[in-house]
Amino acid sequence: MARLIHLSDLHFGAHEPELVDAVEQRVLAEEPDLVVISGDFTQRARTSQFEEACDFLERLRDAGLEVLGVPGNHDVPLYDVLRRFLSPLTRYKRFIDETLCPYHELPGVAVLGINTARSLTFSDGRISHEQMDFIRDTFARSDPKTMRVLVTHHPLFALPVGEGGKVANAVGRSELALDAIAEAGVDLLLAGHNHRSSTHSARDLATRAGPALVIQAGTATSHRLRDEEQSFNRIDIDGDSVVLTIETWSDDQFLPSDAQRYIREGDHWRIAGARQEEPAG
Repeated sequence: MARLIHLSDLHFGAHEPELVDAVEQRVLAEEPDLVVISGDFTQRARTSQFEEACDFLERLRDAGLEVLGVPGNHDVPLYDVLRRFLSPLTRYKRFIDETLCPYHELPGVAVLGINTARSLTFSDGRISHEQMDFIRDTFARSDPKTMRVLVTHHPLFALPVGEGGKVANAVGRSELALDAIAEAGVDLLLAGHNHRSSTHSARDLATRAGPALVIQAGTATSHRLRDEEQSFNRIDIDGDSVVLTIETWSDDQFLPSDAQRYIREGDHWRIAGARQEEPAG
């Protein structure tokens, strides 16, 4: 079995130190095989904010944990126009990771991160044709029996972001990206950006999507909330089974929700205990 901790939207610079400490202690207690962070390490991509994020990552690594992260739109400078367009992710590469599309293998699990942050958009993300080919080629080299996990900051789908039916945009070139992940046999899609936790069957969100299970993470440490408290995901993968536990901030600690188990059967996912014809989500 492999255990992933899925954090997102840390937003150092708009964070709560109490939450950072609590996340750190909880993550260490969970003893994950890999910590996945799906973007927005900082609030405004300032050096001091990246330094705080770097210190957080170093503490995790010093404790023996592996970390895989991807940039978010907040990790691209907003007001520093020259840096935004000439060297948008220089600070990210310096303090977080030189690799913008990292890859990590665990027993039975292959995890690939893809950078969706772009200088030309303030909030929305985008995937290039080269990245789509990279997704196909990278997973083609993995064991066909391996659980294939793709990590992005921006969701590949249009998803609700608050009350009143407001929906966030899908990542740019989403239809072509969905073709790529279906062809690559991606099983799990992990993302953030919306500051809301949720789980869906990809086929319930887009007709041309493959059979992936879509798992969104809320913000773990920021006070920038959207109708729910801070949270992060614990994901336990065992063969064709995924157990998702959402750890939610309550008063002065993160508490686990009831774990939900999903089972992959052929080309679809179902919730354990649900009738076979019902899709996961």
